[in-house]
Parts: sequence; C-alpha cells; structure tokens
Amino acid sequence: MIVVNRFRGGPDFDARLAPVVEILRGKPGFLDAQVGQNLDEPDLWVLVTRWENVGSYRRALGGIESKMVVVPLLSEAIDEPSAYAAPDVVGENLPRSN
Repeated sequence: MIVVNRFRGGPDFDARLAPVVEILRGKPGFLDAQVGQNLDEPDLWVLVTRWENVGSYRRALGGIESKMVVVPLLSEAIDEPSAYAAPDVVGENLPRSN
C-alpha cells in the first residue's frame, strides 16, 4: 500500500519532512519513503511512503510522537485522496456515501 502526500512548501521544506520520515521509519509495517521536489514548481513537494497494509499506516499515525510531529505536518498536505493499493487488493472501488 502506498501513501502519496503533496505539499506547498518553501525551499527548505525537506528539513520539515525529515523528522516525519524518521518517526514513520520506526513504525511497524513501514517499508520505505521518498521525498521529492517538483521540477517545474519548486514549492510543490511530495512524500511517498509504502506500508505492508492500510492498518499499519493508520496505526502509525497514532501515539504521542506521531500526533505531535507527523499529524500536524500531514494536515498541511494538499486536500486530495492519498492512499493507494494494487487494484486486486482494492477490489470493486465504490464511492463512499456522503
């Protein structure tokens, strides 16, 4: 399962992402992370993380350390769907009712 979070940040935004990545690395089910800066719009950043499953990712956001460091930064992400899985894992993907 992958999670893609995009942000609008300044030239040193990677420094703000670094502690988030370090905390997530220590969580059970974490596989890897990549940070990127957009080539055309330098204030656009991405954090891509891979997880064993959606439960691992959701549990990683719990706990005091995540709530103090990870969640506040993730709340700054561009508001768009961020969790993805292989189509055979997702199955029939029906929209959620409002």
